[in-house]
Order: sequence, then C-alpha cells, then structure tokens
Amino acid sequence: MTRRPDPRLRSARGLFFVLVFMATAAFGATPALPAPASERYVIVPAESSVGYRVGEVFLNDNNRFHVAVGTTQIVRGEIVVNRANPAESHVGTIVVDISRLASDSARRDNAIRARWLESERFPNATFSPTAIRGLPERIHDGEEIAFSIIGSLKVRDVARETVFATQLKLDGARLSGAATANVKMTDFGFQPPSIFGVLRSENDVKIEIRFVAQRVP
Repeated sequence: MTRRPDPRLRSARGLFFVLVFMATAAFGATPALPAPASERYVIVPAESSVGYRVGEVFLNDNNRFHVAVGTTQIVRGEIVVNRANPAESHVGTIVVDISRLASDSARRDNAIRARWLESERFPNATFSPTAIRGLPERIHDGEEIAFSIIGSLKVRDVARETVFATQLKLDGARLSGAATANVKMTDFGFQPPSIFGVLRSENDVKIEIRFVAQRVP
C-alpha cells in the first residue's frame, strides 16, 4: 500500500522555499538611490558687488577719454545648484540698490541719481532670469564653468531681455563667480549724461556683477 506524503510536511517545505526566495530577493536587490539634492546659495553682499563701466569724453579737457566706474554692494539674491543634474539649477531674482552706486566723483553720482538714472525715484534694479544655457552635464568642486543667463532686466520702469555671460565656481559650501552684460541707456528710457561744453557720455554700458554666495539649509 502506497504511503501518501504528510500534507503538513508539504506545507512546511513550501513555506521554507518562500522564505528563502524572499530573503534572496531582499539581500540581492540594489537599493533605490535618492534623487540628487539641490543646494541653495545666498549672495553675501559684503563679498559681492554690482557695477557699471561707461566711456565719457571731457570736452573741456582736450576731448580726454575716461571710463567711469561705479559700484555698489547692496545686492541680494539666491542661486540653486544641482551638481548631479545642472539642468535642475536655477537663479532667483537679483535685486540691486542702484541709488547706492558710487564712483570716483560725488558730482557724477549725484547727477546720475537725480537727472539721468533717476535712482532717487527708482532705487532698485532687478534681473529676473528666465533661462540658463550652456551648463555642463555635471558640476564639480573647484571647476570653473561658463554659461549664459537670459532674463528680464528692469531699470527704472522699463524691462528689457538681457543676457549675462557668467562664470561660476563651487568650493564646498561657497560659490563664487562673475557675470557681465552690455546694454544701452536709451533702451531703458533715458539719454546718456551730457553737459554742454564739458562732458559727453557714451550710450553703451557694461554691467559687471561679482558675487560670492554661501550655502544655506
């Protein structure tokens, strides 16, 4: 007479194989990696500056050419960097108090505030980025990268699309770099400074931004 297997033994064997399979799957599977985190950096005004360069001719001094330079450190903004996936990086709105621009001539500064730039009435200039072009596939510490930031530059009550050529370097919790753009005064609704028989300024302006930003939580 043939002896039938004990059903309880078959159940125990089945349970054993299930447990072995589950353990193998658990220990052999590759854990899912978290998505690359973005890091937020805030501009440090004390270590940053925004300025202009404008050519001017002194008519009363044998047409002597001079480049006027004015700067301010009253700037704020944030930069978000994703090192593993730079396409996820972005730049927040940059705000500059242009009423605090200072050059080597208080007379020039006062005239710009009151008559031309009118920064007494419109103290803040803003740059609101809309796109970043030319970023690498990855961003590494200590490596300087070059790219372009496109956005809306608002001076007084006029906004114009502007492109800043930018260089940036990451060093741990510190980010540093520079950005430049060329604009025309007349594009923002005011004429170049001119004093009959004394001074005539060029229409072209070079904007220079030098920045240091610190990583924050």
